[in-house]
Amino acid sequence: MGIDTSVIWAVIIYFAVFMYVLLDGFDLGIGILFPFVKGKRERDTMMNTVAPVWDGNETWLVLGGEGLLAAFPVAYSIILSGLYLPLIFMLVGLVFRGVAFEFRFKAREGGRHWWDKAFIGGSITAAFFQGVSLGAFLDGIAVSGRSYAGGVLDWIAPFPILAGFGVIIAYTLLGSTWLIMKTEGELHARMVQVAKPFALLLLGAIVVVSIWTPLRDPAVADRWFTFPNTLFLAPVPILVLLSIALLLGSLKGKPHRWPFVAALALVFLGYTGMAISIWPHIVPPYITIWEAASPPASQGFALVGTLLILPIILMYTLWSYWVFRGKVKADAGYH
Repeated sequence: MGIDTSVIWAVIIYFAVFMYVLLDGFDLGIGILFPFVKGKRERDTMMNTVAPVWDGNETWLVLGGEGLLAAFPVAYSIILSGLYLPLIFMLVGLVFRGVAFEFRFKAREGGRHWWDKAFIGGSITAAFFQGVSLGAFLDGIAVSGRSYAGGVLDWIAPFPILAGFGVIIAYTLLGSTWLIMKTEGELHARMVQVAKPFALLLLGAIVVVSIWTPLRDPAVADRWFTFPNTLFLAPVPILVLLSIALLLGSLKGKPHRWPFVAALALVFLGYTGMAISIWPHIVPPYITIWEAASPPASQGFALVGTLLILPIILMYTLWSYWVFRGKVKADAGYH
């Protein structure tokens, strides 16, 4: 029995996209949280918590996109054609956020507020259109043969828009719990206040998506609600409820790491539920990973290099976060 390189590549791409959502999620969440904090000192602290690591987070987005091109070129052409505009808007948001990140600290006092606005706008735009792209992907992309058959604005629909706001909520929660772990004093207390309602909003968004998706797609309903699948998949919703309980409980007293751990668990479970719902399709609901795959020789050739570089990316990511662990102060940096 040979090795199924299509399955291996699907796992690599899912993992890369998840790592991007995980790492850049709280990064973008900090920009979304800027309107909740007005003081320059506090905003400086917020940005300093991710200043040493933020630009490495996009590595995972590049890996996921290039992996899709190398391993599943049919899916790449269809998805990029169908989601061209929201992905462009997402990239524009990331550009504004990145430029504002660098220029804000160099701006004169009177002009800094423009870079603050660019940072906020870029973060919200990137997060929203990431959600819109995800929602349009899950909603189904029109396909004719091996080509995109829809229109330029097919992504403007209720479910993608809902997903856009859902991602903003998720990133805001990740950002607030990250800052709970990394800051002290008034900013820490403010983030505890912000995290509570956004935890409940995220739970509401998960419930809405969990109801909407199977009602819209009978195949998803069969995947989740037929025996014995229901028994095997029951841990996912149970763990979601336990994670919410852990998150809300850990926000009492003097929270530190556990709110962030619980928020990560919620994002992971939501992402896992999505993967379960669409598997093995890579262009839902029409094209599977095997139908979209490049020739086995091409997948194998690209896989060798990817399996060599992937541990290196993981190691430098873990090392950078380990080096810059601990609390951050506006004047003193890490300690």
